[in-house]
Amino acid sequence: MFNEMSQMIELLGGDRFRVNAHAKAARVLKDTTADIEALASDGDTKALIALEGIGKGTASKLIELAQHGNMSEYDELRDQIPKGLMEVLEIPGLGPKTVKLMWDEKNVESIEDLLNIIEDGSILELPRMGQKTVDNIKESIEFMAQSGGRLHIGIAQGVADRFVEMMSAVKGTKQCAFAGSLRRGKETIGDIDILIATSDPEAAREAFTHAKGVIKVLASGEKKSSIRVAIEDESSRWGAEDNTAVQVDLRIVDESAWGAALMYFTGSKEHNVRLRERAIKQGMTLNEYGLFKDDGTDKTPPQERGDKPLACKTEEAIYTKLGVPYYPPTIREDRGELDLEETPDLISVEDIKAELHSHTTASDGKMSIEESAGIAKSRGFHTLAITDHSQSSAVAGGLEPERLRKHIKAIREADEQTNGISILAGSEVDILVDGALDYDDDLLAELDVVVASPHAGLRAKPKQATKRLLKAIEHPLVHIIGHPTGRLIERRPGLEPDLNEIFAAAIEHDVALEINSHWMRLDLRDTHVRAAVEAGCKIAIDCDVHHADDYGNIRFGVLTGQRGWLTKDRCINTWSKQKLHKWLRSKR
Repeated sequence: MFNEMSQMIELLGGDRFRVNAHAKAARVLKDTTADIEALASDGDTKALIALEGIGKGTASKLIELAQHGNMSEYDELRDQIPKGLMEVLEIPGLGPKTVKLMWDEKNVESIEDLLNIIEDGSILELPRMGQKTVDNIKESIEFMAQSGGRLHIGIAQGVADRFVEMMSAVKGTKQCAFAGSLRRGKETIGDIDILIATSDPEAAREAFTHAKGVIKVLASGEKKSSIRVAIEDESSRWGAEDNTAVQVDLRIVDESAWGAALMYFTGSKEHNVRLRERAIKQGMTLNEYGLFKDDGTDKTPPQERGDKPLACKTEEAIYTKLGVPYYPPTIREDRGELDLEETPDLISVEDIKAELHSHTTASDGKMSIEESAGIAKSRGFHTLAITDHSQSSAVAGGLEPERLRKHIKAIREADEQTNGISILAGSEVDILVDGALDYDDDLLAELDVVVASPHAGLRAKPKQATKRLLKAIEHPLVHIIGHPTGRLIERRPGLEPDLNEIFAAAIEHDVALEINSHWMRLDLRDTHVRAAVEAGCKIAIDCDVHHADDYGNIRFGVLTGQRGWLTKDRCINTWSKQKLHKWLRSKR
């Protein structure tokens, strides 16, 4: 609602301060792990404004919404905006300024109205609206109709990796990388940005626009080319085949200004704004061409004046010249990182030494114990926990108690016969709707690892969800809470417990909370991880292995951990074998 209010105020030509204030409130509310509804229902203004980024105005609106079921300012704004106009805003490439112009000048109040003025050609009467722009708008409407919206990081990453590899091999290429929200590790992606520095721009454009899978060339210019690419989607088992295509943009940049361009096109917008503000205070200006000395008297861009940049070749050089530490892309979200005197030593993929959540053919996995252990060993892991589903997960081939006991024996035998890695007997045990676990305590005590996870009843009210998870955390035989909310990105929201209570209980009972690395889950999500880390929780990063390829998903779990400022010491998967096994045994 706050995000929509920001857009509606801009459509109505409102004050820029109000536009920005509502947009900021939207970001803060999205990121917080506090139980906003409970605080607002109680009318606790003091507690609300104690949350960073929430002022008195925002607090009063939240209280109004919680206590009365509506927000008067929101309703007043919606009364002034045609419903269909908000749908026009969702068209890729159209911002509030352009949509407002269409509304004011051509009475566009819906996507149908927009298509009508495209059809009769009257859209060309609008300022700065050429045929090429109109064609792109029409393409975007068609694309939106056949697309599932934003793309999961796991699918976008595959497309980006393919293009970086391909473009790096093109004649004249000096440097090539992906940028944008994908480089920052966001869980969903709008489009993919590829940057290239090359001595042969024409060869780069030719290779890019004629790449395998190109459906449509949207633009092919001197500095930027855009294409629409078919997605070879291997994710049908997750039902994630909504998106059939994605837009990929190629930006040709000067090698000498590589660092400045990479920083600019990586974002986030909010992070870059804060950096530019810092530069201005120091008598400098920062843009995609570099960091320049600038007193603000000459409005001509410094690169056009021929000024020599103070820093531009690397991101590190620019941050150093600004007097701040290097900020890894994953934390560039204006969530307090610019206040840091020293950047935290964030976890990396290389730090992961154990997989503690995996499935075999005993339940719904596709590998034997030995096959999975071979892959884990090849990745340098010292420990693999086999955690097939418990009996209530019938659709996933969950194991009845006697089958589990036979499985435990098979795991022990495999461990004895396999050198170079420890194979532990575990189970992903369902947390039932009342918080009880799916096996009795005697059987649980036979397991080396218990990952307790919610799979059913994922629409429970927040209080019930909290009570349910707390009961599982308090169980003395539980090591890890797997994918704690049970969400599937863009498909189901999952549970919404009071996470601060969950964190406190996890610390008290020495239970780790999982980041499930599958790109359809990423649960805990980044903002939850940040709050859990600040509270002092132990975190597990697991791949929830079912297929051989699932081991590769660790990169997405680690990215999510980085976005939550997770350091190596807080993640149990990075511990030495001796330390990890000692902790696991402490609950037996």
